[in-house]
Amino acid sequence: MTPLLVAFALAGPTICIDPGHPSEVGMGTQGKKLTEVGVCWQVGLKVKALLEKDGYRVVLTKKAEREFVRNKDRSRIANESKASLLLRLHCDAGSHRGFRTYFPDRQGKSQGKVGPAKSVITASANAAKVFHPAAIKSLAGGLADAGIHSDIKTAVGSKQGALTGSIFSQVPVLLVEMAVLTQPKDEAFLLRPDGLDRLASALRAGVRAAVPLAAKR
Repeated sequence: MTPLLVAFALAGPTICIDPGHPSEVGMGTQGKKLTEVGVCWQVGLKVKALLEKDGYRVVLTKKAEREFVRNKDRSRIANESKASLLLRLHCDAGSHRGFRTYFPDRQGKSQGKVGPAKSVITASANAAKVFHPAAIKSLAGGLADAGIHSDIKTAVGSKQGALTGSIFSQVPVLLVEMAVLTQPKDEAFLLRPDGLDRLASALRAGVRAAVPLAAKR
């Protein structure tokens, strides 16, 4: 076996990180100083480095911060990589605050596609139950715990039954609204010298809980 094949064989589970936006729904939200697309890209790269150091194989859904990728194609990349988890990174806007995790709890329909499969729904729910508490524990109060929610609680999910990225996903999928950029306290946390690093470490802790390194697909 060649060294390259040996390295691949020894690689841990595959995690697909999807830094949200730009997509068919726009560039995302923004605070007074930070943009959603910028935060998601920076944090995505940090999480990728941390997980690869741990021994995971990591796939990104885009190659540059402002690369346009449709949501169904983000899922396709995760499917083709046979990821153990598709982790979708976003930032929110609104009157609420904090770090929240979404998962599909029913099938929806988008662009003629009905999904995800019941097995993916079950696996996503199980992942959310361990991912979110581990991430919140790692944040140690840096961001409020905004809880675990169904895709149906989102604007798109309420219309389709699930988010488009969930509907097209054939692997367990979670969407994280990492912070609320329109809330000064949340944006202030991200602007701290260690803010994005703490957020990346929290996501790493969540992934490690949801997809232990011993697990391989």
